Amino acid sequence: MEEFKVKMERYAKQIGIVLDKKQIEQFYQYMELLLSWNEKMNLTAITKPEEIIVKHFIDSITIAKYIDRNKKLIDVGTGAGFPGIPLKIIRPDIQITLLDSLAKRVQFLEEVIKQLELEKIEAIHFRVEEFGKDKKYREQFDYATSRAVANLSTLSEYLLPLVKINGKCICMKGSTVKEEIEQSQKAIMLLGGKVEEIEGFKLPESDIDRHVILLRKSKITPAKYPRKPGTPSKEPIR
Repeated sequence: MEEFKVKMERYAKQIGIVLDKKQIEQFYQYMELLLSWNEKMNLTAITKPEEIIVKHFIDSITIAKYIDRNKKLIDVGTGAGFPGIPLKIIRPDIQITLLDSLAKRVQFLEEVIKQLELEKIEAIHFRVEEFGKDKKYREQFDYATSRAVANLSTLSEYLLPLVKINGKCICMKGSTVKEEIEQSQKAIMLLGGKVEEIEGFKLPESDIDRHVILLRKSKITPAKYPRKPGTPSKEPIR
């Protein structure tokens, strides 16, 4: 725990975030739950504590600076809860919805929420294409985010229908994004968005490149999007 605390504090400070005692304890508890459940089901291939800290926890909270206070965010294809749960730990003010298509993962997320005593956060089992058609959720969020889920064209079709006018999609990407951005221009425009900002950086004390692509929604997404489940990934808008 002490070694975890030192590393978590150090890496967080390098991205301008100061963690309190309770937050560090929550991150540690989260890691223990992740590793415990990972023995029964495939949640992550990353199992070394130091790698979990950098590649999961720190990576997730790098986007906190883009999110205004007391807003509603949806994390699409959250998997084991990244970036949604780390964001919730450091930003209790944000109302977060975790969306995943696998029921077992949602069970894990619900257990984490319960054990960490997190509030204003829910985990929902749903295909994003169907979720985006539901009037209860469509164009109801201030922010939509996703990490390592799909190419930018497909991702735009998942995320843009969920955010309000002037809402933002925070697309978390790896080292190469130039070609992806070029290939997704038609999709982004058609779905009512535009590229507002692209930021590249390295994760603390590593050579791991990351990019964040911010899309701002400027007009309502046409009703036909997202298309039926599986279509956005098989036939991205080009």
